[in-house]
Amino acid sequence: MIQPSTLSFLKKLKANNNKPWFDANRALYESAKADFLQFTSKLLAGISAIDKDIASAGLDPKKCISRINRDVRFSKNKDPYKSNFFALINKGGKKSNCAAYYFQLEAGNNSFVGGGVYMPMPPDLYAFRQEIDYNFAEWKSIVQGKSFKKTFPEGVQAPDVLSRPPKGYDENNPALAYLKMKGFYTFNSYSDKDLQSPACIKKMLADYKISLPLIQFLNRAI
Repeated sequence: MIQPSTLSFLKKLKANNNKPWFDANRALYESAKADFLQFTSKLLAGISAIDKDIASAGLDPKKCISRINRDVRFSKNKDPYKSNFFALINKGGKKSNCAAYYFQLEAGNNSFVGGGVYMPMPPDLYAFRQEIDYNFAEWKSIVQGKSFKKTFPEGVQAPDVLSRPPKGYDENNPALAYLKMKGFYTFNSYSDKDLQSPACIKKMLADYKISLPLIQFLNRAI
């Protein structure tokens, strides 16, 4: 479970997103970061028990966590810090293009878990679409399966969708609804109360287990 003090820190950081406040409260940040790292370590151990690729990857939980500092060079939002902690676990490491398991912790009932790929680069997106097209029956059995739809009622999701078929595919392709997608991932929201429950990690791992066939299918393409 996530400690209430960690959620409290993130809430305060969102309201005081500036370097002087952060520096004055660095001890709170270090405590919250340690709590998130411990939680991520438990998630990594649990995922390793259900995904042999993660188990054999030898991942360091510290390297699965994103930095709290924001890159503001090309952003209109100049807030120096993220108001969340984020963990990404995949067999190739945080900077890999492989499909991954992820967890975002953000106070105010804005946390979520899921698995897949969010905004893949064009060559990878092409490979994913090709894999879906060639093996559409298998894809459907995953994303339209009973357990998948029960766990993720919204189904497989995408950050954006094309208005027309991608190059090389026609409008009669039975997989077209998926081929138009610019990413393929699962998503479940978690409330602050959920995160403070002793059953939290068990529930997350159940979500990840249902995401596993999707992740394996996508990683096979690249």
